Amino acid sequence: MINVCDIQVMKPLLAEHGFHFSKAKGQNFLIARWVPENIAVESGVDSSAGVLEIGPGIGPLTQQLALRAGKVCAVELDKRLAPILKQTVGEFDNLEIIWDDVLNLDIAGLVAEKFPGLRPMACANLPYYITSPILTALLEAECFDAVTVMVQKEVAQRIAAKPGSADYSAFTVFCQYYAEPEILFDVPAHCFLPQPKVTSAVITLRTRKNIPWDIADQDIFFRTVRASFAMRRKKLANGLAAGFSELGKSGAAEVIRRSGLDENVRGETLSIPQFAALSNEIVKWRMEP
Repeated sequence: MINVCDIQVMKPLLAEHGFHFSKAKGQNFLIARWVPENIAVESGVDSSAGVLEIGPGIGPLTQQLALRAGKVCAVELDKRLAPILKQTVGEFDNLEIIWDDVLNLDIAGLVAEKFPGLRPMACANLPYYITSPILTALLEAECFDAVTVMVQKEVAQRIAAKPGSADYSAFTVFCQYYAEPEILFDVPAHCFLPQPKVTSAVITLRTRKNIPWDIADQDIFFRTVRASFAMRRKKLANGLAAGFSELGKSGAAEVIRRSGLDENVRGETLSIPQFAALSNEIVKWRMEP
């Protein structure tokens, strides 16, 4: 197996195929072998797992996943990598590469087709510029046991943040609605070629089998969350009145009161159960004559 993280191997390999890094695609390749090894181990991938990998690049994580998983499907957008991946991961008969944009795919349908009888998992070293859309798609597919990804450290901190903290956001609530996050380890910039300007982190999101909160309307719940963070320096009532024009300020104040919240509360301090209670009161308010 080619050690593609060895820079003395990687550079000649890329040169042989005339490959140049694409800034537009956010390409930063790993040159520290411990990183993909740790991701594969700490993600919990084993022979019972079917793994969807997003963006294999030249294959460092793909190799480690294929060594452990029952099957790996790697989705790659950049077809320039085809001859390189043939050299670096072509030996694995439990690997399939799909040349497409993962955001164009029916992820749940793909997982059902490719991993019958296996425990579905997702792993990826995500390009920074498209982290949120891909994570959103993976979680909304609601078909994985766990999603383990390497992202910008700030994003990992945001995903795992607690209510009231500076990192807590609407994206935090979205991720924690679907999964329980745990930051596994940091990855310094010097582990990549070319070096990014930020530290990365690997985070795993263990998906919830059942949503533990009583939520009357999921769309209203997420609309409530977005409205609550839209004006995070102001009172919750201001954000709700702006996000739900039908409420107005008086209606916003009323649903906050009915939810058992203080009238001066700010949205950034609310927990998911509190957002659930608040959104349920909005649903009731909208149904009143």
